[in-house]
Amino acid sequence: MVRFFTGPRDSEFYELFEQGTANLVAAAGELVDLFDNYEDVEAKAKKLKDLEHQGDVITHEIIQRLHRTFVTPIDREDITLLAHSLDDVMDFIEAAGRTAHLYRIAQPTDRARELARIVARVAYKLNQVMPRLRHRDQFKWILKQCVQINSLENEADDVYHAALAELFEVCHLDACEVIKWRDIYDHLENATDGGEDVADVLEGIVLKHA
Repeated sequence: MVRFFTGPRDSEFYELFEQGTANLVAAAGELVDLFDNYEDVEAKAKKLKDLEHQGDVITHEIIQRLHRTFVTPIDREDITLLAHSLDDVMDFIEAAGRTAHLYRIAQPTDRARELARIVARVAYKLNQVMPRLRHRDQFKWILKQCVQINSLENEADDVYHAALAELFEVCHLDACEVIKWRDIYDHLENATDGGEDVADVLEGIVLKHA
């Protein structure tokens, strides 16, 4: 049976996951800044790409360590799932910024700003939770935070659906503009969905080892 706590080497996985969520917070903050202060868009999109690359490096290191480690602090499949779920969130954050730049968006919508802020709140919550995963006495608290992350995803769903409804109600937009904004909204909403997926993995880990 895989043990939950084994020794000093276990901290390597926890530290990498904590680096991953800290990187998510940085990227989400950049995304909020991009939409709130819509200038130097190319440079800001490049910064998001750099953070996404850093996320890939962290994910790669987690998987490499998994192959080199015989005894892991949590189940191997959970380590893999958690790593890839965090990576998905980062990918969608970067995609939202990159798409805004590539599509030459003139100005962000209020709904885009609202969704970006929810993404940032999800990232912040995940970053709060991750260091507590090392400590069994924090498991109940983690479960409560996972519920809050799920609530944020529901909030994002409502904003996303309202954004789409408004998009198709604006008659002066041509089809290209509709497609552009639909893609951006999809990336933003997918980022919150990904955050919920991370929370679900964390919830599963906690319930399994409680």
